[in-house]
Order: sequence, then structure tokens, then C-alpha cells
Amino acid sequence: MLKKFAADALGLSDIGKIIGPEDYDKTDADDYVRHEDNEKIYFLIKTKADEYCFTNLAFIHVDGENATSSKRTLKRYPYSQYKFSNVFLETAGRVDIDIEIKFSLGSTAYTIDVRKDEIEKLKDLYKALLYIAERTHENGIILDMASQSLDKAVSVLQNSRIDQANIAEQYRELTEFSFSWLNNTREKYHEKDFGAVFEKYINN
Repeated sequence: MLKKFAADALGLSDIGKIIGPEDYDKTDADDYVRHEDNEKIYFLIKTKADEYCFTNLAFIHVDGENATSSKRTLKRYPYSQYKFSNVFLETAGRVDIDIEIKFSLGSTAYTIDVRKDEIEKLKDLYKALLYIAERTHENGIILDMASQSLDKAVSVLQNSRIDQANIAEQYRELTEFSFSWLNNTREKYHEKDFGAVFEKYINN
């Protein structure tokens, strides 16, 4: 018990270990993965207090108060609702015993410490998260441009000189086209599943 308290005091309990796929089913996070919806774990870091789980659909944080408490809070961040940003990897100095990966999901910032001998695996996660951040940023720009284009089309129609009957018909056609076009654009550029990205970069 004294060792556990000492680890908490020194911050050692916060240093994570990367869990291999063969042990995913032994973690708490695995219980909250939506296997029924083909959700799959691609990377998992476990400390004595917390678990940080990256699936194809979401980031799952099993948040423990400290290493000596059994109380846990589950936090789930679907990639379709929360974007990665500010992705950084901090390598270790000569006397350091850990390395850090940092990122933000929406307005929530995370810093996860990992044993420095696992640097190669953490590099893979870093590359995957950085790529996802870049891709969702670019997709957001395209979706904004699509929305602005439709706004301009509506503005042109409103200022055109045609009779009221034609305006009503044109509005109906534009509405139907807009819904179909935006739906298809959103389907293509508002990504929810990044399994292919994790499979590309994660070399377990």
C-alpha cells in the first residue's frame, strides 16, 4: 500500500504502458467498445489510474481518480464530433524515464506519459493522430466551401428577375438539389471511421 501511495506522490503511477492487442480484452476500456457496431481498438495505453483507448470510431478515456481508487469515469469522444488538434510528441532526455504524446479533442487537452522504451510504438500513434487532424481540418474547409456555394446560389436566385411561379419552382428544385448534394458531400467529407488510417500507421 505504501508503495502505491509513494508512486502517486512521485507521479510514477501516471506513466503508461502500451497494451498489445492480445491483452485488449483484459482492460476496462474494452467493455465500452461498441463491438456490435464493428468498433475496433487500434491503440491502448494503460496507467495505474487511467486507460486511453483509440478505436476506429472514438477516443475512450477510462478516467481513474488515482492509482489507489477503484472509482472510474468513462469519457467517450467520437471522431465525428471531436477533432484532433495540437498533436505533439515529446521525446525523452537522458535522465527522463518517460515520453509524452499531447493532443486536444475539441476543447479538452490531453498529455499522456509513456515509458520511453516504447518510443517506436508511440511514434506510430503520433503519425496516425497527426494525419487524422490534418484530414479533418481539410475536410472542414471543403464542407464550409460547399455550404458557402449553396448560399451564393440562393442569393443569386433571390435577386433574379423571374415571375413568382418560376421562383417557387426554382426554390423547390434548388432545395431538393441542395439536400441531395450536401448529404452526399457530408457523407464523403464528414468522416466517422478512421480504421484505415490506424491500420496504415499502427504497426503492432
